Amino acid sequence: MTIQTITKSNIVDAVYQQMLNKILDNSWSSGSKLPSEFELTELFNVSRTSVRSAVQKLRDLGIIYTRHGMGSFVSENLDKDKILNKNQPIMHLSQDEFMDMMIFRQTVEFKCIELAAERANEQDIEAIEEALNRMLVSKNDYKKYTQADLDFHIAVAAASHNKIFIKILHDIKDMYYFYLEELNRVLGITLESIDAHIKIYMSIKDHDVETAKRSLDSAMKTNIIAIEKLKDE
Repeated sequence: MTIQTITKSNIVDAVYQQMLNKILDNSWSSGSKLPSEFELTELFNVSRTSVRSAVQKLRDLGIIYTRHGMGSFVSENLDKDKILNKNQPIMHLSQDEFMDMMIFRQTVEFKCIELAAERANEQDIEAIEEALNRMLVSKNDYKKYTQADLDFHIAVAAASHNKIFIKILHDIKDMYYFYLEELNRVLGITLESIDAHIKIYMSIKDHDVETAKRSLDSAMKTNIIAIEKLKDE
């Protein structure tokens, strides 16, 4: 495929489309490493800012992924027909990985929430509220929202005052962040998600164990339904 030098106004979209075309026609095959940022700027005769924005758009849709210190790569097993029909984000969690995390949450996190509702002190509640507030102001930026989301759940674990649960959450926080980021990127930041976190916070603040557990259970069931629907499309 011939690369066209871009000179028109909508530079980012033009770079994105040409990069996407290179992926779709297998010039950049599944699993292959993309040219470096410098190489892309030379290839398209555009600024690094334009390249970064186009790369971010491809990454947000799951068409490519980035490994820290290694560069960006074309995602494996792309459904190219689906990409051509609509720019629907691609889930980078397998069904097994998603369910493994759900089972973890249904065991460890449910107990964390139960203990937090029983044991949370004023400082714990303030930490949960602070993370929740950051979620609310970041609802249009899934990466910032995800970090606040993770901090919310870590604060809930801290409020359980169970040293083992606290250590477990800290030990798997990178894995947990990736799980949350994938949900927020692919499913979007929904009103249901925000409402569930508000209900969990209020339940812990009111020391209402059953409502806290029901709120988490409802949120997870909503995620399962959404993921199943996404995979069927």
